[in-house]
Amino acid sequence: MPKLTAKQRKRLPKSSFAIPSERKYPIHDKSHARNALSRSAREKPGRRRLIRSRVYKRYPSLKKT
Repeated sequence: MPKLTAKQRKRLPKSSFAIPSERKYPIHDKSHARNALSRSAREKPGRRRLIRSRVYKRYPSLKKT
């Protein structure tokens, strides 16, 4: 996964995050989207569904069949 610096993260639009209101879990590329999916296991079920839906909407190829 490429390193995301604080400066780069600040420049990302809100739409590049799985939880845009909190700017949590950047999903601007596939490797960060995969990371967001793996880290979503720590979240409550409602937030986990939100993260997964945003990732799969942006990267349908990551969805398991």
